[in-house]
Amino acid sequence: MDRNETSRLIEALKRGTVTVTFQKINSDEIRVMPCSLNPIVLEANGVKTVVENIDPSTEHIAAWSLDKDAWRSFRLDTVLGWEVL
Repeated sequence: MDRNETSRLIEALKRGTVTVTFQKINSDEIRVMPCSLNPIVLEANGVKTVVENIDPSTEHIAAWSLDKDAWRSFRLDTVLGWEVL
Protein backbone atom coordinates (compact mmCIF):
# COMPACT_ATOMS: atom_id res chain seq x y z
CA MET A 1 0.00 0.00 0.00
CA ASP A 2 1.51 3.34 -0.99
CA ARG A 3 1.50 6.47 1.19
CA ASN A 4 -1.43 8.06 -0.64
CA GLU A 5 -3.65 5.04 -0.07
CA THR A 6 -2.44 4.77 3.53
CA SER A 7 -3.35 8.44 4.05
CA ARG A 8 -6.82 7.82 2.60
CA LEU A 9 -7.30 4.80 4.88
CA ILE A 10 -6.21 6.75 7.97
CA GLU A 11 -8.58 9.62 7.12
CA ALA A 12 -11.45 7.18 6.51
CA LEU A 13 -10.80 5.53 9.89
CA LYS A 14 -10.84 8.94 11.59
CA ARG A 15 -14.12 9.91 9.85
CA GLY A 16 -16.07 6.74 10.63
CA THR A 17 -16.11 2.98 10.29
CA VAL A 18 -14.03 1.04 7.77
CA THR A 19 -13.88 -2.65 6.96
CA VAL A 20 -10.26 -3.69 6.48
CA THR A 21 -9.44 -7.05 4.93
CA PHE A 22 -5.95 -8.33 5.66
CA GLN A 23 -3.95 -11.51 6.04
CA LYS A 24 -3.01 -12.34 9.62
CA ILE A 25 0.74 -12.81 10.04
CA ASN A 26 0.73 -15.75 12.44
CA SER A 27 -1.82 -17.94 10.68
CA ASP A 28 -2.17 -16.58 7.12
CA GLU A 29 -5.91 -16.42 7.90
CA ILE A 30 -7.88 -13.72 6.07
CA ARG A 31 -9.45 -11.32 8.56
CA VAL A 32 -12.27 -8.92 7.76
CA MET A 33 -12.30 -6.32 10.51
CA PRO A 34 -14.79 -3.48 10.97
CA CYS A 35 -12.81 -0.81 12.78
CA SER A 36 -12.58 2.89 13.51
CA LEU A 37 -10.46 5.72 14.89
CA ASN A 38 -13.40 8.16 14.96
CA PRO A 39 -13.71 9.84 18.39
CA ILE A 40 -17.52 9.52 18.41
CA VAL A 41 -17.37 5.80 17.57
CA LEU A 42 -14.62 5.26 20.14
CA GLU A 43 -16.53 7.10 22.87
CA ALA A 44 -19.72 5.14 22.05
CA ASN A 45 -17.68 1.99 22.72
CA GLY A 46 -16.35 3.26 26.04
CA VAL A 47 -12.91 4.17 24.69
CA LYS A 48 -11.56 7.46 26.00
CA THR A 49 -8.36 7.53 23.94
CA VAL A 50 -7.62 10.50 21.73
CA VAL A 51 -6.08 9.41 18.44
CA GLU A 52 -3.06 11.50 17.52
CA ASN A 53 -1.75 12.05 14.02
CA ILE A 54 -0.67 8.85 12.31
CA ASP A 55 2.31 9.07 9.97
CA PRO A 56 1.37 7.66 6.51
CA SER A 57 4.84 6.09 6.32
CA THR A 58 3.96 3.77 9.22
CA GLU A 59 4.12 0.01 8.70
CA HIS A 60 1.09 -0.81 10.85
CA ILE A 61 -2.08 0.77 12.19
CA ALA A 62 -3.86 0.16 15.48
CA ALA A 63 -7.63 0.70 15.38
CA TRP A 64 -10.62 -0.12 17.53
CA SER A 65 -12.09 -3.41 16.30
CA LEU A 66 -15.86 -3.17 16.49
CA ASP A 67 -16.40 -6.94 16.36
CA LYS A 68 -13.84 -7.70 19.10
CA ASP A 69 -14.45 -4.59 21.25
CA ALA A 70 -10.70 -4.15 21.59
CA TRP A 71 -7.70 -2.49 20.00
CA ARG A 72 -6.26 -4.53 17.15
CA SER A 73 -3.45 -3.75 14.73
CA PHE A 74 -2.63 -4.82 11.22
CA ARG A 75 0.40 -4.48 9.01
CA LEU A 76 -0.21 -2.38 5.93
CA ASP A 77 1.72 -4.78 3.72
CA THR A 78 -0.88 -7.48 4.51
CA VAL A 79 -3.94 -5.37 3.64
CA LEU A 80 -5.89 -6.90 0.77
CA GLY A 81 -8.50 -4.15 0.63
CA TRP A 82 -10.67 -1.76 2.60
CA GLU A 83 -14.00 0.00 2.28
CA VAL A 84 -15.92 2.67 4.14
CA LEU A 85 -19.10 1.46 5.82
